[in-house]
Order: sequence, then structure tokens, then C-alpha cells
Amino acid sequence: MNRQTSPTFATLVQEFFGPYMLQQRALSPRTVASYRDTFVLLLNYAEKACSLPAHNFQLIDLNAQFLASFLEHLEIQRNNSVRSRNVRLAAVRSFLKFAARRDPANLAIIEQALAVPMKRFDRHMVGFLPREQMLAIIDVATDTWLGQRDRLMLTLMFNTGARVSEIIGVRMSDVVLGPSSSIRLHGKGRKQRTLPLWKNTARALREWLQLNPQIRADAPLLPTRDGRMMTRANVTRRLAHAVDSAATKHPEL
Repeated sequence: MNRQTSPTFATLVQEFFGPYMLQQRALSPRTVASYRDTFVLLLNYAEKACSLPAHNFQLIDLNAQFLASFLEHLEIQRNNSVRSRNVRLAAVRSFLKFAARRDPANLAIIEQALAVPMKRFDRHMVGFLPREQMLAIIDVATDTWLGQRDRLMLTLMFNTGARVSEIIGVRMSDVVLGPSSSIRLHGKGRKQRTLPLWKNTARALREWLQLNPQIRADAPLLPTRDGRMMTRANVTRRLAHAVDSAATKHPEL
């Protein structure tokens, strides 16, 4: 089977992102989006660095040398962390294992590409803030709608220890207010968990809902001004703003 009779790279990618990922593996939309971003970066690199436009790229071009160069590009030119580099490599590996079953004629090339290793890195110890500093960050001024939302967002994160992606993904229907208030979080790999809410957190939630009675059950609990879901970049900016304000009382922040 030669280059002309083998499945085209475009066909393999289409099948990988279609029936395989969505139906056979039933991967989450976030995982699919992460894999998609990896291939966008890979094809852009192939065109700029190797003069290989996407419509001419083939599986045999995705060899070990090309893959190593692409990963080096991510770290050096795009300043990606080793963790991000490994995430991109994991996406390519998943595709290569799929392609091996569809194009056995290129097993040797695939085997060599799969041998490109994950890079080891030092995991930093996670630090923590003293209680008074954490409370100072949460103590956002609530004289504006944004301030009210940010204080609730930070309170929920402090209460639950949730990831940013979990907090911004909370819908109104995920909140239960009553004698025992709780919140449901949607984590990676479609995992869900329900956590209890402190009394002051539940009280802040009730006040937020009284101020925003228009929030529907399927709408984000912590929306942007135009009602859309916040992004991680939004949270980063709002957290930085809260830290700057808290630093006036706690310069060590």
C-alpha cells in the first residue's frame, strides 16, 4: 500500500474526530476541543516550518523527527510549559494509535513516532494563603454587579476547592438551597461530585439569586455581563483585580 492507496491524512482525521471520538470513545467536549487545538497547531507548524499545507499533509509526514520538532517549537517559540507539551503529545499519540489500525502499511512510521517520549518535569509544591489573606481577597467591594459576582465566585472557590473550569461551568440547576445546601461540580472526564455549602456561602447565593431572578435553570450561575459563561481568562483578570485590592492591607500578597 503506497502513499496514493493509503487512507489520506484528511480521511483519518475526519474519522478520528467523528465516529471514533464521539461515538466509540464518547469523549467529553473539552477533550475533543483540546485535541482539535493540537491538530490546528500541528498543521500550522507543518505549513510554516515545512511548507506542507494542510491539504497535502499525509500520515507519513507525521514521523518521529517532525513530531519532535513540533514539540520543541511549542516549548521554545510558543513558550508552552512541559505539561502543555505533554498534553499535545498525548493527543497526537491517541490519533497515531487509531491510525495504526486503519493504515497498517505505515506501522513502522507510526511506531517510531509513538516512541517520542513524554518529558519529565518537576512538580512544584502547592502553597497556601493564611486565612486572613484569603478572606481579604474574597472581600471584594460589592457596590457593582461585577463585584457582587466576583465575591460569590471567590467564596464558592474557597468553599469547594473547585477548579476554575468547574466553577465557571456551574449552572443554576446545579445549586440546591435548603436546610442542607449543596452544589454539583462537573469535572474532567464527565466526572461529577456534589459538595456541601457553608451557611455563609448559601446565604451569599440566595442574595445573588434575589438580585438576578432572570437566571434560568440551564444558564451559568456566574455569567458575564451579556449572560455568557465566563472564561478562564475572565477569572484570571478578576482574581488579579481582587488580589491588587487586598494587597493594600496585605502587601505580602
